[in-house]
Amino acid sequence: MSTRLSTSQRRSTAAMVEAKRGWLYAIPDWLFIIVLFFVPIVLLVVMACSRWGLMGGNRGINFPDNFIKVFSHPLLGHAVLFTLEYTVLVTAFLLALGLGLALIVQESTKWNNMLRTCFLLPSATGLASASLLFYAMYSPQVGPVTKILNFFGLMDSNGSVLSTGQSALWATIIVIVWRFSGYYMLLMMIGLQSIPGDLYEAARMDGAGAWRIFRSVTLPLMRPTIVMCLVYCVTGSILAFDQFFIITRGGPNNSTLTVVQLIYSFAFESKKDLGMAAALSLIVLVFLMIINSIQMRGMRDNTK
Repeated sequence: MSTRLSTSQRRSTAAMVEAKRGWLYAIPDWLFIIVLFFVPIVLLVVMACSRWGLMGGNRGINFPDNFIKVFSHPLLGHAVLFTLEYTVLVTAFLLALGLGLALIVQESTKWNNMLRTCFLLPSATGLASASLLFYAMYSPQVGPVTKILNFFGLMDSNGSVLSTGQSALWATIIVIVWRFSGYYMLLMMIGLQSIPGDLYEAARMDGAGAWRIFRSVTLPLMRPTIVMCLVYCVTGSILAFDQFFIITRGGPNNSTLTVVQLIYSFAFESKKDLGMAAALSLIVLVFLMIINSIQMRGMRDNTK
């Protein structure tokens, strides 16, 4: 009896030691999450509910004044609509092109490595560097784009692809597609390679063609990967800043102003009001949480 008791005591003591060791291992992670996630969010909420100037600091609670000023700002509606338009276009192009490139590389046996390297090379360029590169290419003075369009009679010699809102939008979309298509191709390839080859063989034996195999086998099994890419793409597009700040500066006439650019303007340019900037940032954060939760729920439903 005593032997059984001592054995159970030793097991209980060992379990307690393991539990304490697990908590010790988890403490750095929790500290990391608290310091880099919870504390900034709490500070963001405090700033959004306070009269907090860029130079004056916190001058007391003024809730809900910051939110009222944000929703009554004349540029908010346009910035939201433009950001949504940009998000839809970029997401459609990147997902379609990423999947298409992944299929090309997957089906190519001879040129697989070379194609994958060529498609991935732009991803090694920083977004700011890529934006500066294309800004120079779009320049009427030094860039080739205006000269090429002028040669085909599509633009005056003194014109610019950044002179109108729609052309500036498409010029920026080209930058993003060039920069990120290889990255999304790589994500799609991971999903394609996880599909068992036996399914393709069975479909071919049943007489299914390439389009039928793609529609009935590839797409259904690729849904979790596509939803994951959708989450990344939508989040990145809604938070677009660098490319528009460098290439268009929100112009011409605020026609390419994004929501994040408006946040920057509130904080450092027009208003110099960190409270308004924090209020709009909090609204964007809540919107992203809702959108991402819906997308992640769709991912879980597709994996069942």
